[in-house]
Amino acid sequence: MTATTLSPAPAHTTVHKVTARRVLRSEWAKFWSLRSSWITLGVALVLLIAFGAIASATYSPGAPTSDGPPGPGSGGAGDAVSLALTGVTFASLAVGVLGVLMSAGEYSTGMIRSTLAAVPRRLPVLWSKSAVFGATAFVLTTIGALAAFQLGTLGLDGEKIAVSLGDDGVLRSLVGAGLYLGLVGVFGVALGVLVRSSAGAIAALVGILLILPGLASLLPDSWYDTINPYFPSNAGSAVYALHQSSDALSPGAGLAVFAGWVALALAGAVYRLVRTDA
Repeated sequence: MTATTLSPAPAHTTVHKVTARRVLRSEWAKFWSLRSSWITLGVALVLLIAFGAIASATYSPGAPTSDGPPGPGSGGAGDAVSLALTGVTFASLAVGVLGVLMSAGEYSTGMIRSTLAAVPRRLPVLWSKSAVFGATAFVLTTIGALAAFQLGTLGLDGEKIAVSLGDDGVLRSLVGAGLYLGLVGVFGVALGVLVRSSAGAIAALVGILLILPGLASLLPDSWYDTINPYFPSNAGSAVYALHQSSDALSPGAGLAVFAGWVALALAGAVYRLVRTDA
C-alpha cells in the first residue's frame, strides 16, 4: 500500500496597501517610542514656561529693556505678552533640534532604508514626519504659551502693562507663538532630510534662525533695514508680537514669509529625497 503525502496548503499572506493614513500611524508610533522625543519636548515646554514666568515675575517698570538673545522674542519687552513669550527663542531651538533628529536620525542609524523599503514612493514619509511633528509641536507649545501667560499675570498684577486673555490680540499672539514653533519643527524635519546629518542640520538651523540676522547687521544700513524683517526668525517673531513696530511685518505677512522659508526647505528635501539614494 502506497502512502500518500499531502502537501501543506499554501499560507495566506495578507498584504496591506501603503496608504497615507498607515504612514502617518507609523511615523506617530516611531516618534512617541523614542525617549528623546519626550525629553526634548519636555525641555522645550520648561524653557517656554519658566522663562516667561520668571521674566514676568521680575519685571520692573523703571528697569532698562534688554536686547536679549538674537532671533525671535528678542528685544525689550513692552507688554505682558512679550514677557510671557521670552522663552520662545530657547524653545525654538529645542523644537527645531528635535525635528532634525526625527529625520536625520534615521540616516545616522540606517533605519531610513527600512522606512523607504516599506514606503517606496518616499514623499509620504516626509509629509507624514512633518505633519506628525508639526502638529504635535503646535499643540503642546500653544498650551505652554498659554501657561506662561497665565503664570505671568500673577507677577504682573497691578502693573500698567498687565493684560487679560480676552484683550484684543492676546489670544492671537499666544496661538501665533505655537504656530511659529510648530513651523520651526517642520523646518527642522526638512533640514534633516536635506542635509542628512544631525550635526550639519542642527548647525544650519542655528545659523539660519540665530546667526544670520546678526551677520546681516554688518551690511549697509539701507540694505539691512530692507531685508531685516524677512529673515526667518524676525518674520516668525512678527507672527506672535502683540504690538507691531514700524519696521516689522504684520502677523499675516510674517506668517507668510516664514512659511515660505519652511516651504523652500521642504522643496530642497523633496528634491534630495527623490533624486538621491538613502
